[in-house]
Amino acid sequence: MANIKIINPSVNDDIYAVQAGPEDEDAVRELILETARWLNSMGSIQWGGLLQGEDSHDLKGAIARGEVFAFRKAGEEELAGAVILQQEPSEWDRKLWGEAEAGKGNAVFLHRLVVNRQFSGKGLGGDIMAWAERGIQFAGKDRMKLDCIANNEKLNRFYKQCGYTYKGEAGGWSIYEKRLPDVRIH
Repeated sequence: MANIKIINPSVNDDIYAVQAGPEDEDAVRELILETARWLNSMGSIQWGGLLQGEDSHDLKGAIARGEVFAFRKAGEEELAGAVILQQEPSEWDRKLWGEAEAGKGNAVFLHRLVVNRQFSGKGLGGDIMAWAERGIQFAGKDRMKLDCIANNEKLNRFYKQCGYTYKGEAGGWSIYEKRLPDVRIH
């Protein structure tokens, strides 16, 4: 965890970020599952595997590595959101990006960005994306990579609005990349 440094815990005027610990695992997992259930209720198959018990991004291991960040409103215990920022590509990332691209070692892989439905529609997703790019540093990483289901037009539009470059489609998934500010490399 020494190669992760939170520069600014403030995500916006109300929400702050903390590195999730083992005590946060159940709350983060439940928020991710709530999001998967909501996506399912909207007709999306994205994250459907989670509802079958799959954990392709190893939440427990990601927490142990310090790669999960929880977002809360000051003075409240309930999570406003969470995100996984992996420093090494998962098997999933290698499948989507290809071994050569995923294995370069210069990227952070963003996964499982979730916003509590009570905070939806208030710009928190975009604030979390901006925080992941500027509020934290990862040694030797100069870009962020992420993916989303290709047929979710709203989500694809969101990532483009956040400044991510569409890099193509792999197996029904859109892949995106964004160069991080130079100040991040230390």
